[in-house]
Amino acid sequence: MSHSSRLESGFTGHPKASNNSRSSGIVKISDYFGCNVFGPETMKLLLPKEIYRKLQDSIQNGKKVDIDVANAVALAMKKWAVSKGATHYCHWFQPMTGVTAEKHDSFIDPVGNGKVLESLLGKQLVQQEPDASSFPSGGLRRTFEARGYTAWDPTSPAFLMDVPGGATLCIPTIFVSYRGESLDTKTPLLRSLDALNRTAMGVLKYFDPSAGKVYSTLGAEQEYFLIDQSYYENRFDLLLTGRTLFGAPSPKGQQLEDQYFGSIRERVFEFMTDAESELYKLGVPLKTRHNEVAPNQFECAPVFEETNVAVDHNQMVMDVLKRVAARHGLACLLYEKPFAGVNGSGKHCNWSLATDSGKNILSPGDTPHENLQFLTFLVSIIKAIKEHSALLRASIASSGNDHRLGANEAPPAIMSVFLGEQLTSVLEDLEKGVTSKGTDAEWMNFGIDHIPAVLRDNTDRNRTSPFAFTGNKFEFRAVGSAFNNAVPLTVLNSIVASQLVETKKEIEAQLKLKKPLKAAVIEVIRKTYKESKSVCFEGNNYSPEWAKEAQKRGLPNITSTPHALEAWRSKKSVEMFGSLKVLSESEVESRYHVLQDKYWKEIDIEAKVVIEMVQTQFIPAAVEYQTQLADSVLKLGKLEDGKIKVSFQKELLKKVSRLIEESQEGIEFLKTRMEKAASLSDAHTLAFFYCDEIKPLFSPIRKTVDELEGLVPDHLWPVPKYREMLFIL
Repeated sequence: MSHSSRLESGFTGHPKASNNSRSSGIVKISDYFGCNVFGPETMKLLLPKEIYRKLQDSIQNGKKVDIDVANAVALAMKKWAVSKGATHYCHWFQPMTGVTAEKHDSFIDPVGNGKVLESLLGKQLVQQEPDASSFPSGGLRRTFEARGYTAWDPTSPAFLMDVPGGATLCIPTIFVSYRGESLDTKTPLLRSLDALNRTAMGVLKYFDPSAGKVYSTLGAEQEYFLIDQSYYENRFDLLLTGRTLFGAPSPKGQQLEDQYFGSIRERVFEFMTDAESELYKLGVPLKTRHNEVAPNQFECAPVFEETNVAVDHNQMVMDVLKRVAARHGLACLLYEKPFAGVNGSGKHCNWSLATDSGKNILSPGDTPHENLQFLTFLVSIIKAIKEHSALLRASIASSGNDHRLGANEAPPAIMSVFLGEQLTSVLEDLEKGVTSKGTDAEWMNFGIDHIPAVLRDNTDRNRTSPFAFTGNKFEFRAVGSAFNNAVPLTVLNSIVASQLVETKKEIEAQLKLKKPLKAAVIEVIRKTYKESKSVCFEGNNYSPEWAKEAQKRGLPNITSTPHALEAWRSKKSVEMFGSLKVLSESEVESRYHVLQDKYWKEIDIEAKVVIEMVQTQFIPAAVEYQTQLADSVLKLGKLEDGKIKVSFQKELLKKVSRLIEESQEGIEFLKTRMEKAASLSDAHTLAFFYCDEIKPLFSPIRKTVDELEGLVPDHLWPVPKYREMLFIL
């Protein structure tokens, strides 16, 4: 396809005016925020007081919802949804595919005489039975067992997905097998939140006996690319794999850094405001939007929420971004590394702990008492990362994230913790048992039994760190942009919960020695930090020196997904998940197999796309140019005067011919390795084979094709180029 025809087939004109508040005058976001959510305010209006009280009691205290409450909620939910134009409802769940799933049922119920009424019963709200046969299970069910159950999660509010074709009531649910094993990502997340609450309360009782519950909070920054829809449709590597498998660098990339925080172009701005409007209706508290560092890369970020709801909201964010982009003639790319040579996309997860009274446990506080509590939880988290760094790395492992991690644009595969100068100094002095003598006015004198006020935001951020403390929370920067946050957050919650069990035991052991509480806690802080500080690093995580230093410290540096995933089924991980009742051994094993299976299948698709694009697009285009060059050499060589030199054309012809031959040779060798892969069976073996034997073959093939792109005339090149996709919008 020629450059001009690509433009002709592209987006020609402005998107249709979005159906937002500007079309009918100025409307404040607060006037319609959450209007498509069956949340507490709506329930309070539509439910009888006693039913509302019982439901909230179930949500807050984890009590089972009885059928009378379920029937009343279902009736109110149906009336609300139908009044807003909904014709169907669905159980909205999150299988181990990494995306959401839904099966729509209409509200209609035949009543005789050819008539129907809209209805939704409590039993339909509470439980459904979708076919589980085609969802990944990792061996949890046999092939002939198709039954699965979805069960209502009342802690995450139902919502209305209102699209141009109609509206559907979506009911967040868990998804389990016939035998009750988790087939989804939400069930383990909810279990990890319960475990975190139990274990954190065991430690918190020493500092804040009035607290009734501890939960984790999450604010997930979402990075993404936008390109014109026509370019996306004409790059079937993007269409089928999420990334460009070929593409020569654009002369201008991100080297001028003029995209970052730059003014937002009108077409993108219209898309953003349209998407934000949809998400505000769904109760997603988006706060920030801006241009990211790479061309045509952007970011949106919400205010933090309780983790379960925040995870659901991020799934909505990704879905809405893609759907609204299509309305504007755009394609939203959520893959971690869609373009080589420019920054990839992450999903920075801002994670903290809070109590039911709204207190942030990771806020340092202004009093010695609060600081003791803060430092106890802080060192427990550090110890958790140290003890389970391989598992934390496994939680963010994917074929897409492998391209991003350690690429001098994202944290490396080494899991480490950044604390900042002041916190590091406080902990170092505690460990040594010395008094800190800071010169700044913000420091207090420091003694073993007097903890100074630790000010918030007292150090710079470390954007190279995978797990950085940023004032009153940790920023988990290593999560990939396409991830369902439920998986890494389940692991993070679980490893912290596991360590808090040990912290409580340590405090109890000190108290049995008749030590005062303050002295006992300080001794535990000192000991815990000493045992785990090797995971703390304040410098440049991108530097080669850090990789060498991390190796000396015994920190794992696992750069590929198949190797990283081994941590899921290590004895330490299985015992940890089992002791907390987050995942059984069979559920852990299933996740290992599902993730390994997903990995090799993704690389298999990429390999097949590489073969097809080279054989049906790039070589034919290059051969056409080769023919033109050969004709030119022949015709010019026949001129009678012999004064016209054709040496350049001959050298160019040789170069193009050589690259065509090398490309075809690369493809033929790739085919032979694919034939070998076809003889393998289990996911474990296939994942390692595709990682070590298939994936490395892509680079030399790409190198020759990208070199051809720089030689073949623009009008002959069959796919949109980087300079078009990254700069024409």
